[in-house]
Amino acid sequence: MTMVSDAGRRRMRLAAGALAVMGVGVAGGLMGGAQGDAARAADPDGEYRAQYHFTVPDHWKNDPQRPVFIDGKFHYYYLYNGDYNADPTANFGTEWRLATSYDGVVFADQGVAAPKQTNANYDLWSGSAVVDHANTAGFGSGAVVMLATQMDHPTLAQQANASGPQAQFLWYSTDGGRNFRPYGEAPVIPNEGRADFRDPKIIWDAERGRWVALIAERDRVSFYTSPDLKTWSRVWEYVNPGIGTIECPDLFRIRADDGSIKWVFGVSANGYATNEPATFAYWTGSFDGTSFAFDHDAPQWLDHGFDWYGAVTWEDPTAPLDRRYAVGWMNNWDYAHSTPTWGSDGFNGTDSITREIRLTRYGSTFSLVSQPVAALAAIATTRADLGDVTVDGFLPLAYEGDAYQVDTDVTWQTASNIGLQLRRSADGSRHADVGVTDTYAYLNRGQTGYPAGTWKSESRTPFSADDGRVHLRILVDRTTIEVFLDDGRYVHSSQVFAPPGDDGVALYSAGGPAMFHDLTITEFGSVVQRPARIIGDFEGTSWGAGWTATGSFVAAAPSPSSLIGQVGAQVADTFAGGGDPATGVITSPAFTVDRNFLHLLLGGGDHPLGVEPATSVQLLVDGQPVRTATGDDSARLRPVEWDVREFAGRTAQIQILDDATGEWGHLMVDQILLSD
Repeated sequence: MTMVSDAGRRRMRLAAGALAVMGVGVAGGLMGGAQGDAARAADPDGEYRAQYHFTVPDHWKNDPQRPVFIDGKFHYYYLYNGDYNADPTANFGTEWRLATSYDGVVFADQGVAAPKQTNANYDLWSGSAVVDHANTAGFGSGAVVMLATQMDHPTLAQQANASGPQAQFLWYSTDGGRNFRPYGEAPVIPNEGRADFRDPKIIWDAERGRWVALIAERDRVSFYTSPDLKTWSRVWEYVNPGIGTIECPDLFRIRADDGSIKWVFGVSANGYATNEPATFAYWTGSFDGTSFAFDHDAPQWLDHGFDWYGAVTWEDPTAPLDRRYAVGWMNNWDYAHSTPTWGSDGFNGTDSITREIRLTRYGSTFSLVSQPVAALAAIATTRADLGDVTVDGFLPLAYEGDAYQVDTDVTWQTASNIGLQLRRSADGSRHADVGVTDTYAYLNRGQTGYPAGTWKSESRTPFSADDGRVHLRILVDRTTIEVFLDDGRYVHSSQVFAPPGDDGVALYSAGGPAMFHDLTITEFGSVVQRPARIIGDFEGTSWGAGWTATGSFVAAAPSPSSLIGQVGAQVADTFAGGGDPATGVITSPAFTVDRNFLHLLLGGGDHPLGVEPATSVQLLVDGQPVRTATGDDSARLRPVEWDVREFAGRTAQIQILDDATGEWGHLMVDQILLSD
């Protein structure tokens, strides 16, 4: 809706002293932990980069991939394109990038986990990863296995326009989900002539001891089962031609507030043809291991805004049956390439805030309710407590900001429209409006100028003003607004690209006064990630730019290989200098320790430094080894992680040393990376 004119309204401004700022405490628990002081203190990059929402470090991101919980933290994957150039006709060329988080709010970039163009199937699209605790696939207990859509041996022309036949391919990781390798080049679920056949979502059916996969096929979702993630049988399909293109299916079990246990089936879909959202549609019901029985034919929607697509949900490991988390891509394919973040800041890709979702019963209907995850409180920096504020007309607040939360209960008797103007320009001509009327709640971004024109300017949800009360919790960031109404049954999430400097807030009430009770504005610190940095990937024709070598390795180079745990096509293998008798040192160029951890993959001879002759990798600071690791007499590459925070800001080098000449007198090293 268009906000009523400011003309003729009684105007008031709160005195600056009314915004007394006070500190906010830090929450504890699993979802209240900290990723690291460095991530919290990082300054945001650029004028449009979100302050406390997840953003891609550079270039492009789209679909989130369901996180998995490994070693006490969430591993969040997403589709990433480092070659993005804002040309919507170009091939996206996506791959899977990884960020880790203890709390779902502060993330640490870990770089690309599953690189594109690794095999004949070219790009990687959406899918899902699981931890194979029981070793059903044979990659080892605890291996992380992912099923992802790729094109099945596309031609050059099909690669160029991403039109190759879609099929499902298996990838696996033996280093805790940090790096994946393809399981051959043949699909484990081949395409049988379908134009759309993508986005596999895997779950473990504990009752029947098998895996279940859901695959989107434009107007339907097919269900498959498997004992081992490698052999699959098609068992059922759900068809719905009236909900637009179906993508990114989901299936999970959850306990409602009344103790009932329900299954929830969800899809990302386009509901515009029926005047519904284009976000995450879901149904409650039951699942018998093969098919889903629906409580109601019509879907409900987990978000009613314009920019919450490709959403994923995942369980809270501390209460897997009672609550889940959810995140969505805050963009829309109708205008995905027009976001100003690319031109100003060199990236295009922002996620919603992580939500906690629960199931609540309303009469005969079960509905998912959402709230921002509790750990958001842990990054709060200041809070302004305004108390109870009465407005009858229009009231600008003496507050300016672009990354904050507004929380308030509003009551009224005769008012027909109450709400807030957010990201308001100094002259009041531009603003986004959040409010409620007698019959609906809304988020209107039409007067911010984005997207162009008035199309998709206002989202609406049902609302009854009979009680004359509403609770509003509104998250505002530099490019987004998310509105949680009352208990969170209805949520609106939309991009709002207000120009920098449009930082005002105003309250309004039409048709009578309204009181905004316990009005608070909470500001949040930056969670902008520091991108991971590759120190050595050994994929070239030499050890790498700036790397030096002595002894047998002066004329040698990385070796083509196919080791368990390997990343890419080559590794640094000191066997290459002349077999086990080869000796010498390979040393990286100097680099600054500007991240918290150093990771590498290591195999080969077990000859630690200090017990000569050695086969070992060292981190050198001031020319002296401060961290060292050796092989385990195995060709399997195992992950090594060093905490290097104590060396922050200092100059370091990586040294690969091989003095051994006997059995297992060589070392294999791959994927040396600095990350938080």
